[in-house]
Amino acid sequence: MRNLSSLPLSRRLLLQAGAAQLATAGLAGTSMVQAQSTTPAFPTRTIELVVPWQAGGGADVVARAFGVSAASHLPQPIVVVNRPGATGLLGMKDVLGAKPDGYKLLLTTNEITFVKHLGQGKYSPDDVRPIARLNADPIAIVARTDSGYKNLNDLLAAARQPGANVRVGNAGQGSTLHMAALALCQRAGVEFNHIPFAGGAPALQALLGGHIDAVSITTAEAANYVTAGTLRPLGVMAERRLSNLPEVATLRETGIDLTVSLWRALAAPKGTPDAVMAVLRTAAAQAAREPVLLDTLKKLQFSADSYGDHTVMAAQMERDSALFKELIEQVQLKLS
Repeated sequence: MRNLSSLPLSRRLLLQAGAAQLATAGLAGTSMVQAQSTTPAFPTRTIELVVPWQAGGGADVVARAFGVSAASHLPQPIVVVNRPGATGLLGMKDVLGAKPDGYKLLLTTNEITFVKHLGQGKYSPDDVRPIARLNADPIAIVARTDSGYKNLNDLLAAARQPGANVRVGNAGQGSTLHMAALALCQRAGVEFNHIPFAGGAPALQALLGGHIDAVSITTAEAANYVTAGTLRPLGVMAERRLSNLPEVATLRETGIDLTVSLWRALAAPKGTPDAVMAVLRTAAAQAAREPVLLDTLKKLQFSADSYGDHTVMAAQMERDSALFKELIEQVQLKLS
């Protein structure tokens, strides 16, 4: 029999999800009894977790790991469904337009805090009820080790030169990584030539190939190249120095008051009943401690110690929405 550890991570999670559904089938008798009551306990059927991004990406793998981890803490399974497109708007529309009963949830990211400000869609944090933040990875400005840039001040100095053309890649116009680089320019009083790519991976490849000067990227996505010595983080948008990058200064240490992380979180539509939210929040807190989820985060080199409950998530969304609203107004950026 083939050893599961030899299978790709996404494949193993799919197999584990199937096993979890079989395990929860034994609870069907209890669910039937609950369904016969006038106020059946939630949940009595499968919960759908919509990921507004492609299958196989970081958000998708994290969502599937969460679904497996939650199986031990809910009487019904969580099934992941991908609804990619329009910078996450298609998935948002699917969930936030659904009946707010807890049976359709959203794996949301930073985009929900600024798509309305950009004129891309009508959704905002006011349209969701937060369940939990699963993780958050600080964004960094990264350059090639042989670029001559030793730290962020070197890059900013280059951008301030007359006729400068410092090319900084991002994961696409209007992406969180693009917004973070724009915020850096606004706070530092410089201009970059922002180069959009179809994701963080293509942007990194362009940097490695010498086609751009730096990239706005999460520390997790750049980790392998940093470890190999080919790329160097110039500064991190974190509140404090990272334990795995202790030599890299935060932007605050550089004199720029800016912290931005790319986060992945769970949300339900506005109007979901308090009793249902209580069940979901309790299950999320329990699932966050499960080895399946923690190991998945570590294998992806995502932060595995940045879980936050619904109050942390609500504060995160409020803070990001205010930051990006001010930024978009100041740079007059619209992507309708």
